[in-house]
Amino acid sequence: MQPNQIFVTAEGYKALVDELEALRTTGREQIAEKIKEARSFGDLSENAEYDEAMNEQAIMEAKIARLEEELKNAQILDEKDIRTDKIGVGSQVKVFDKTYNEELEFQIIGKAQADPEAGRVSDESPVGRALLNHKAGDVIDVDTPAGIVTLEILEISAGQ
Repeated sequence: MQPNQIFVTAEGYKALVDELEALRTTGREQIAEKIKEARSFGDLSENAEYDEAMNEQAIMEAKIARLEEELKNAQILDEKDIRTDKIGVGSQVKVFDKTYNEELEFQIIGKAQADPEAGRVSDESPVGRALLNHKAGDVIDVDTPAGIVTLEILEISAGQ
């Protein structure tokens, strides 16, 4: 694995490409229009609208650069390559949280697609990192921001 490599599904890769294209086209056009309008207000040294538009442009350009970097380092996960004997990126995992007495299910995915609320946990998060390379039946303690939780791995399958 390359140091900056991120893992994404095919759908996730397409979503990143679409977002980048929208920012490069529509996003840049909208910011350019805001800057043009703000310039029409006169003195730029005391023009809050101009400062705000320039700040928005800087934020958007930083986001474009981040997306370009992610796409450059993206490796698309192929479901047929996802192992089910031990947890890896792309694995769908069912665990029993012994600390909170509940069953949880999520997919371990690269940080670009992480969305814990949708059951997609980053391989770089405390839970994702702790689960990697473990097998069904393993019991592990995970140091999370909410404290240490004990997870029993119930099942591993290929991602959705």
